[in-house]
Amino acid sequence: MLNFFRTSILLAALTALFMAIGYFIGGTNGMLIAFGIAVVTNLFGYWNSDKLVLAMQQAQEVSPRSTPELYQMVEGLSRRAGIPMPKVYLINTDQPNAFATGRNPQNAAVAVSSGLLRYLEPHEVAAVIAHELAHIRSRDTLTMTITATLAGAISMLAQFGLFFGGGNNRGNPLGAVGTLLMVFLAPVAAMLVQMAVSRTREYEADKDGAEISRDPLALASALSKISQLAHRAVNVAAERNPAMAHLYIFNPLSGARMDNLFSTHPDVGNRIAELQKIAAVMQVGGTGRRAEPSRGERSFAPRNTGGGWRVPPIGGTEDDGGQRGPWG
Repeated sequence: MLNFFRTSILLAALTALFMAIGYFIGGTNGMLIAFGIAVVTNLFGYWNSDKLVLAMQQAQEVSPRSTPELYQMVEGLSRRAGIPMPKVYLINTDQPNAFATGRNPQNAAVAVSSGLLRYLEPHEVAAVIAHELAHIRSRDTLTMTITATLAGAISMLAQFGLFFGGGNNRGNPLGAVGTLLMVFLAPVAAMLVQMAVSRTREYEADKDGAEISRDPLALASALSKISQLAHRAVNVAAERNPAMAHLYIFNPLSGARMDNLFSTHPDVGNRIAELQKIAAVMQVGGTGRRAEPSRGERSFAPRNTGGGWRVPPIGGTEDDGGQRGPWG
């Protein structure tokens, strides 16, 4: 109920921002047009934003046959989290990263990059997936995905106002000045909403993800590695669609690492410090995991059988060779 309330407030705020932009660009008529666009965008965002995000990030669904270790890991962690098994997607980028999307736990997806599987250890990958499952369980994915869709639409509306000469409309109370202000301020306002949503929910997902994986220091280690490696590789899909950046576990864009109002994610050092506190409360072992799993529990990291972790090439067949990560 709380998440539903927060989502409703967020949608109302973004819709009001949408209408304000329309008013300053085209007066009363512009506000009404913006309201209509906002309603359509909200409806589209609720039903199709997850598909749009996955398509824009060029994620491709994988099967139990193509990536059995990853699929089994997500399946086991989903049971532990108490949610249905989400669809699993792979993003073809060497940048280690991951995100979740979907309007509810019954219609959710987890996407991981090939770089995440290549550079992280199995228990670290499991911790990252647990973080994403926490977003799904808390229904953060609906809010975050719709926010991304509306933020992109707000930026587009502001640009349209500039190109179509909204400043010449007599209904515009500030004329050309109002239009120019909206062109520059509207995307900033949308960006601030995105960042506020992302920053607060990332801390919560870190905590809940640590409880799901029961390995808080593994998530801390994963975040440390991701922060060091992420900016060495360009995530082309994310760079083309920066409004989607807040969906990822770590900012896929360059720059903006400070823990301030203008960063899409909390500072990694602060997140690691919180996870270390959680580890102390959970009384985990030195590796971050409990020394003795409870009866009936099992590790979600594949055993070292020499087979290795299989990263299928995007666009290839399930019989393609793939590349090995640190699983063999």
